Order: sequence, then C-alpha cells, then structure tokens
Amino acid sequence: MEITVQCCKQSKNDPFDDNDSENGTLLPGLPDDLAQRCLSSLSPSLLFSVCHSWRRLLYSPSFPPFFSLYALLSPLHNPTMALPREVVPQSTIVFFSFDPISSSWRPLPSPPQNPSFHLLRRHPSFLSRNLPIQSLTVSNHLIVIAATTQNLFPALSSPLVFHPESNIWFYGPQISAPRRWCAAGSAQGVVYMASGFGSHYQGDVARSLEQWDLNKKRENWVWENKAGFKDGRFSREAVEAVGCRGKLCMVNVKGNALKEGAVYNVGLDKWEDMPVGMVAGWNGPAASMDEDEIYVIDEVKGRLSKYDGEKDCWVKVIELEQLKRAEHIAAGRGKICAVSAKGERIIVVDVRDKPTRFWEVEPPSGLEVVAVHVLPRMISRQH
Repeated sequence: MEITVQCCKQSKNDPFDDNDSENGTLLPGLPDDLAQRCLSSLSPSLLFSVCHSWRRLLYSPSFPPFFSLYALLSPLHNPTMALPREVVPQSTIVFFSFDPISSSWRPLPSPPQNPSFHLLRRHPSFLSRNLPIQSLTVSNHLIVIAATTQNLFPALSSPLVFHPESNIWFYGPQISAPRRWCAAGSAQGVVYMASGFGSHYQGDVARSLEQWDLNKKRENWVWENKAGFKDGRFSREAVEAVGCRGKLCMVNVKGNALKEGAVYNVGLDKWEDMPVGMVAGWNGPAASMDEDEIYVIDEVKGRLSKYDGEKDCWVKVIELEQLKRAEHIAAGRGKICAVSAKGERIIVVDVRDKPTRFWEVEPPSGLEVVAVHVLPRMISRQH
C-alpha cells in the first residue's frame, strides 16, 4: 500500500504550523483509526519530524511505544561525614529515561517513599569501592532487586518495580532474605535471585536460588525455592545471571580475575558446569539479546564479543577505546548499551549494522550512570 505524505502544508514562519496539525488530522481524507494503521508502519523518527499531529500520535497512549534507554544515576559528588561514623547521604539514586527520537532525558516519577527509599552508592568507609545497586528488566518491567542502606543493611525487603506503559512504581513480593548483593537475572519472564549477602554472611542464603514468576497474576506472585548451589562461592560480588535459551549463565567474580562459572537449566531445575570457553572469555559485563545471544565486553581491551555455543568461543564484534573500563551493559533491539568511564559515558553499539556502528549518549548533567536498560517509552497523557 503506497501512502502519499500530505500531512502538513509548511508555512514560511513555522514548518509545523498548519491547519491540519492544529485540528489533529493525521492523513487528509482518512478517518484517524485507518490513518493510524497506515502510519504505524513508519519509523518513529519520521513521525516525529514531519508535523505536530504525527508527533502527537507518536506519543499518544494508543500508539505502540517505541523503545527507550532507562538509566539509574547517582550524583557525581561523594557522601560526607558529619560526625564520626555518621554518613550524611547527599542524594539517593535517581531514574531517568532517554528518548532516542527527541534526544532528551526525562525523569521517571518518584519511587514510593513508604517504606523510606534510599539506595547508597558510596560510603566513606569504602572510598575505593562503589556499593552495588542491582537492577534488571523482565517482561517490559524495570526491577531494582538489591542494594545497601546508609547503615550497610539490605535496602529492599521487596523488589521495586517500574512499569513504563502505566507509568507507575510498585513493590513485588517480599523477599525471604533481603540482600545487599546477589546473582540476579531473568529468563522467560521469571526473575531469579541466587546466593548473595545480607546484613551478614549466611550459608543457607549463599547457597540458595529463588524465583519470582511474573507470568502469573499479581495476586499469585511469590518467591519460590529452587535447586541451590553446593557452596557459597557466588556470594562474593553482585553479578549478572544472564538468561539465554532456557538457561541462566553466571560467573562468581567480575572483570579479568580468575573465576568460576555456573549454568542453571531452568526447565530441569538443575545446575550444570559452564563450558570452558565461555568462562575463559567472560572478562567483563555481559548481557543477552532477546535471550538468544550473549554478549560480553572485555573491560581491559574494550572488545565486544558474542558467544558461539557450537564452537564454545567468543567471536569479536568490535573493539573500541570507548568500551574500556565498561562496568555494565544492556542489550535490546539489536543494540548493546554500555556504561563506561566510571559512569561518565554511555556507548551504544548497533550490532546488526554492517559495518558495526556506535555512538555516545551523554548522561544528564551532574549525574553518573550506574546501570542502563532498554524498555518501551513511558506513556504519559501529555508530551
């Protein structure tokens, strides 16, 4: 079906100022429901740039949402000490969404403050280390699952959840043993929390694996125990449990250090050894694309690679100076989004383009990036 673009008649003063855009006409001569069906096949960037009526359609609740970049951010300054051993928190984590069409950052609504919400990124007792704040995406939800309070206790007794399409925050089911860090990930619409560390070390928690199935109705949401680890080796750090083809893959130490790997078979509720080649090349942050392919960035070399399961090896995609010191990555819609340079830059790599393209997204002023995720844009009544 061929469509002739006649949405707007441009004036000399304002390229978007015309009678059709003012009265809301999408395509002259067509009812809006049919016009919307025709326009839905066009790229969001084209809809945004042609005229105001198309732009309003693009951001309307009735139009399929395009995907955006979501970020957890922390103020650049450090917490201070008012009295000995007393932390004065200067700010908590903030949440923003980057609209790739308008190239603008928008803050998310404030999370609920009951119970009191404060996630600590830095503590004066640990000047050389950032405290982990673990988040993930499941079924188009952003979930914050583990963090630390200013008193060095677990910050979340229940996961904090944001749903972009309804633009609301809420809490998930209560966690049996809240943690400051753990191995966290998802597969097939199910959240998994493995091992970890609470206010102090507990052997049963360090060996545990629990799941929360978001495919069930909300009133039936609970954490369920699954097959646990044989030991507590995965309780040392906050690590990603990367879901791919019905399995969760994870390593127990970040970066280029000597590490051990483990694979959880979701269907069989069984732990397996990680293939030798997979663990050998897992030298930085990792993420899966549509739970079908795993990508990792070597944080020393700045090399982005994709895992080849048949050959048990990592295949180089691109090597960039900008990807060195990468701390976190997210994958979605054919793109890898990496946080690097101590949270001061976001590098986006389009792995489906040949040759591979990349560009940088600048964080909001005065903030550093903790983590990024790819989710549908926020739905609002006005734009």
